[in-house]
Amino acid sequence: MREVAVIGIGVTKFGELWDKSYRELAIEAGLLAMKDAKISSEDIDAMYLGNMSAGRLVEQEHVGALAADYAGLVTRNVPSTRIEAADASGGLAFRHGYLAVASGMHDIVVVGGAEKMTDANDMQVVETLASSSDVEWEAFFGGTLPALFAMMARRHMHEYGTTKAQLASVAVKNHKHGMKNPNAQFRNEIKVDAVVKATMVADPLGLFDCSPLSDGAAAVILCPLDKAKKYTDKPVKVIGSGQASDMLALHDRKSLTSISSTVAAAKRAFEQAKKKPSDIDVAELHDSYTIAEIISIEDLGFSKPGEAAKGVENGEFSLGGRLPINTSGGLKARGHPLGATGVAQVVEIVHQLRGTAGERQVKDAKVGLTHNLGGTGGTAVVHIFERA
Repeated sequence: MREVAVIGIGVTKFGELWDKSYRELAIEAGLLAMKDAKISSEDIDAMYLGNMSAGRLVEQEHVGALAADYAGLVTRNVPSTRIEAADASGGLAFRHGYLAVASGMHDIVVVGGAEKMTDANDMQVVETLASSSDVEWEAFFGGTLPALFAMMARRHMHEYGTTKAQLASVAVKNHKHGMKNPNAQFRNEIKVDAVVKATMVADPLGLFDCSPLSDGAAAVILCPLDKAKKYTDKPVKVIGSGQASDMLALHDRKSLTSISSTVAAAKRAFEQAKKKPSDIDVAELHDSYTIAEIISIEDLGFSKPGEAAKGVENGEFSLGGRLPINTSGGLKARGHPLGATGVAQVVEIVHQLRGTAGERQVKDAKVGLTHNLGGTGGTAVVHIFERA
């Protein structure tokens, strides 16, 4: 297996982007990444695109071919593959791109993620999100994603004494970070009291405990590490990649306070990277709901079970804390266009390891981690990066 580096990154603004289509967002992010890597379409060997819902929400399937067409890659018949794993589509697309380069199959690979969610009506989006759960045994009986994560939150409260104020601290932290990200959907500060008193979505999760519906795209360029200096003087090495699956339905799982796919994916990534949780300087975690970040912190080994909520509340995972998490603003403030999320996480970590994150820069960051979940954790993807 060859060593692999990220040599280019690009991301659009996230939010309600009424004036841009799905294809325009995907191409914008890709062109930004190509410009950053100083490559042209002639250099690209393959493309992997993360997307969950184009067929449902913009009535466009076959988006791999669409992206290749509008990127100008079809004159050379460059292979382009769509990857779907619910919210983890982007993270899984990155893993496939990484494996393609590591295996020697391709040299220059574009990994993109794009989603256009705000043009559809609310019911369409709710049904689409619910399809990432077990439709027959959860969604059919009204088990929306907020409802399923609310069950996890209630169980965490029961077992560990986690409070609504501690859940709210996740949203407060990530909004504070998002204020420093010019591409974030929400760049406003919120207070714990406002989160706790917000309109209830699924008890105990209120409106501000939930990530928003978003449009947006992100892209990265990968190549073998030994060729990376040809394109950039700040390559970022991919040193660990892990993927795992879990029971799709919550009622089949052993625990509601831990997601076994995260635990397994992290174990595989850490073993490959020859790192441990204490080696990570900055991390982007999947905070589709505030409880998701808390559980993920514990599953990744950054806190003991039952201690993450207190750690967030005490500032351990804020900028300036022992391990800054979701410096981009996370899904909660940066936004959550499903297929783009996992790739956008990589973009943020590359910025951090390059030292180009501006106001949200983590001092002396050398090792970073991304964690992307599909649905309630049926799929988990973890990647570890190091400044080369």
